[in-house]
Amino acid sequence: MVSSPITITIDRLSGTLLGTALGDALGLPAEGMSARAIARRFGRVDRFRLLGSTGYVSDDTEQAALVAQALARNPDDREACVHTFRRSLLGWFCRLPFGIGLGTVRACTRIAFGCSRSGVLSAGNGAAMRSAIVGAFFHDQSEQRRAFGRALAEVTHRDLRAVEGALYVSEMAAACVRSIEHSYLIHCQKEARRFVTDPQLGAAIDKGTELALCGSEVSEAANALGTSGFVVHTLGFATYCFLRFGDNPMTTLTNAISAGGDTDTIAAILGGWLGALHGESGLPADLIGRIQNGPFGPTHLRALSHCLAQIHLGESCMVPRYSHTAALVRNLSLYPVVLGHGFRRLFPF
Repeated sequence: MVSSPITITIDRLSGTLLGTALGDALGLPAEGMSARAIARRFGRVDRFRLLGSTGYVSDDTEQAALVAQALARNPDDREACVHTFRRSLLGWFCRLPFGIGLGTVRACTRIAFGCSRSGVLSAGNGAAMRSAIVGAFFHDQSEQRRAFGRALAEVTHRDLRAVEGALYVSEMAAACVRSIEHSYLIHCQKEARRFVTDPQLGAAIDKGTELALCGSEVSEAANALGTSGFVVHTLGFATYCFLRFGDNPMTTLTNAISAGGDTDTIAAILGGWLGALHGESGLPADLIGRIQNGPFGPTHLRALSHCLAQIHLGESCMVPRYSHTAALVRNLSLYPVVLGHGFRRLFPF
């Protein structure tokens, strides 16, 4: 039986958002840790480790959901979409999310003070981590994809490397959605690479591609490319992991997290690409089912995906919202857990 276009679109869109959530939740407990510390404390990170067997998402997934919501409300008006995202980002920031990067903190503060140009000169991961859904939604509209992608990135980040990093993430997701054969990983990457002009970012991506194609080990690639929150490090290493292991989503994510560094964001970006490529049906349903189903949980992400799929096909849709009160309560409840994980790292066992 041949699947209908809307079924395929929903599967890839929900895969993009749920893949982002899966990578984020798996990588969150190991964020900032070294590869050696991760191996000693967790072993292989193939299940959730923050609090029991439940997965919890952080700012990576939540901002991706806010972008999806802004796209659903204003799919044809870039300026209105950016305005919607700015407002929702400020409201989200006021509910005290954890794990938020300094660049995004500064940008949200500028939005609060009414600055029309809120983006800061930071080459962090804040814009890139939320951009896969832009590419998945506009996978067949190249001009819209780049225009919306750039404008949404510049809400928080104006450094060329951060903006082009966000566009690279978006272009990769778009190529993955359009891909039929999973074996064409390098084809997807080459399509996305064409739009990177910054020499530093381009060199890192090319190095990651080279290391993947020659079969380099994860530790070698991590040492050569870096795994910090610097977007150049992140996208070089994410490219390596995608090309080296991308036929198997869980293998990709566990290997990426094992290298340490900015594990939740690297895994979130990879999860978005993998979900766009394999669809939700190709992701581990058991793990996704254990992600906390509160604000920005699987039910909300699936609802956003269904809405975006309907809009993409020219149909109307009521845009899903999340509970602001529940989001604040969740964040306040999890702060002791997150801080406890931070203090736990001080002990060498």
